[in-house]
Amino acid sequence: MTFFRSRWVEAPTHVKELDSQLLPAGFRAAGVAAGIKPEGLDVGLIASGEPDTVSAARFTTNARVGAPVFVSREAQLGRLRAVAANSGCSNVGDGARGVETALAMQSAAAEELGVEAEQVAVASTGVIGTELPREKVVDGVRAACAALGHDAETFSTAILTSDAGPKRACLEVELPSGTVRLAAQAKGAGMISPRHATMFCFIQTDAALEGHTLDLLTGVCVQRSFDRISVDGQLSTSDTVVALASGASGVRVEPEAADELALGEALDALLRQLALEIVHDGEGAKRVGRVVVSGRPDAVEPVARSIANSPLVKSALHGGDPNFGRILQAAGQVWPPGEPFVADLEIEGHQVVSGGDVVEPAPAELVSGSEIEYVLTMPGEGGETEVFFSDLSPDYVNYNADYTS
Repeated sequence: MTFFRSRWVEAPTHVKELDSQLLPAGFRAAGVAAGIKPEGLDVGLIASGEPDTVSAARFTTNARVGAPVFVSREAQLGRLRAVAANSGCSNVGDGARGVETALAMQSAAAEELGVEAEQVAVASTGVIGTELPREKVVDGVRAACAALGHDAETFSTAILTSDAGPKRACLEVELPSGTVRLAAQAKGAGMISPRHATMFCFIQTDAALEGHTLDLLTGVCVQRSFDRISVDGQLSTSDTVVALASGASGVRVEPEAADELALGEALDALLRQLALEIVHDGEGAKRVGRVVVSGRPDAVEPVARSIANSPLVKSALHGGDPNFGRILQAAGQVWPPGEPFVADLEIEGHQVVSGGDVVEPAPAELVSGSEIEYVLTMPGEGGETEVFFSDLSPDYVNYNADYTS
């Protein structure tokens, strides 16, 4: 199965897919079983061996954050050398004890790797409001450091929670100045909403970049990927994206040059496909929708979010029901009060509404596939946005009804 499999992501012509578990030069990774989860791998670490590694990071914008996010925000985010992560417990809501555990993870990794503590980011995912066993997770971090190898197979598994399987890729990118590798490992399936999600994404490249260039590329590409997805409209406490550039390939990417553009195109495609993998994996999801909204600039974003997060729209998507009335209802409920709302709607290129009136009902086969596109054109000009969203299935309800019981 190829990595770039969504019709909404175009693989750049200068990109070649490699074995998904491979890493760029200069990186090592490992995942171990530390006993945080009842079974399986649950602590992972990825690190760069290059002293001149630069980095960039983005975190949740939820006002309520976990201890790992708090600790990582205080790290040297432009010169990180490693990330230590665990699944099975998010280390959220444990007060000072949780912060001390996150700091202990950071210190243990730094000691084993021979770097400064502030050069290690930490991340935790799992149940909110339970204690992360400090001794287990610290021992796990040390064991992962001892087990570091040249692929990401165990690392990408150790960060999973309700995911159906690992989400990862490794690409060979032909830049004008030479060939580099670009890889990423992600997790996420539920509590997925704009401004990231209950998701991690750890990105590596062996290209040599300046820190501000990597930060710019990371920020732009995150906005076009993880900021554009929703499974259930719930903003996580733990979202973390970290990008590391080792420079080990010797290929330098100069700012505002052709190399930067080519690397940015590859990163954009990589993160957009990973974001779609998260939505497709939405804890029982059967279908994924893309809603494209154009019209007055102040309205396109709230309208797109309202449609993507509507349980009625999502239920219809799951059932393969082309119920366009639910889409218009979800759009109208956030339209500026007192302003007339007249819209055109297409489903899979089939116009069902024109000027607010029904043209003809949409046939059910329009929404029978795995990816369904809705295009809504509203009054006004100058604004356009998109959101990718999953359906709402009985499996999602059952899973989350029993999550901690």
